[in-house]
Amino acid sequence: MKNQLKLSVIVAFVLCLASLTAHAQSKNSAFKHGEELTFKVSYGFLDAAEAKMKVNPQVSTINSNPVYKIDVTGQTLGIFKLFKVNNVWGSYLDTTNIIPHQFYQHIEEGKFRKNERIIFDHKKGNAMVRLYDKENKNVVETKDFKVPSNVQDIVSGFYLLRTMDLSKYKKGDTIAITGFFDKEIYNIKLIYGGKEKLSTSVGDFDTFRFTPIMPSNKLFRGQHPVTVWVSDDENKIPLKIKARLMVGALNMDITEAKGLRN
Repeated sequence: MKNQLKLSVIVAFVLCLASLTAHAQSKNSAFKHGEELTFKVSYGFLDAAEAKMKVNPQVSTINSNPVYKIDVTGQTLGIFKLFKVNNVWGSYLDTTNIIPHQFYQHIEEGKFRKNERIIFDHKKGNAMVRLYDKENKNVVETKDFKVPSNVQDIVSGFYLLRTMDLSKYKKGDTIAITGFFDKEIYNIKLIYGGKEKLSTSVGDFDTFRFTPIMPSNKLFRGQHPVTVWVSDDENKIPLKIKARLMVGALNMDITEAKGLRN
């Protein structure tokens, strides 16, 4: 069970890496309401989980601001269902400024539960974190944190990346962004590795390749253990993430793309 829990943590971490890869605001011409991306997460030769990134088809509002309601979900598959994982990370993303107004996560891993909501006040540089009970009904803890202006959450950051002009970067350039997650501020850096052709189950693509600079930890091996491939087109969708672990490797590959803008 400990190994299965470690696997679920790794899957979540890889999903987060796909989300925290941007640093500048641009006009969105890459995605729209109703987009849905599906991924297979495999550990070695085994299908470990399925992940989805969904932009709600309906327009939502937060404090009269139009927002994209986006959900990223992860569920274990096959033999990994012996330790049930059913996680949701979500963001209410401003349609104009591409910054999060709210973030939420609902974590189910075996008997463990965590329900949390973060309310961002970008003008005041504040993030109010509300922790709920296991039934997600009553607030059990509220804390305020000072955060940098226009800070991203683990979902919004990826969609911000898709609005950027990635063609301006040269191989070896470093992209740096600031994200807030799990009551901490993270300064993430990625190395742009250049362009690369990639074959997937949804087609062949020219891609942009990124490698996050990872802190020292016991989950991954090698100097640059994680690689992210993003399509070199108007949609800029994530196509593949590969992580070299201390034991084996984890791959996240796209299997379906619906409701694309372009």
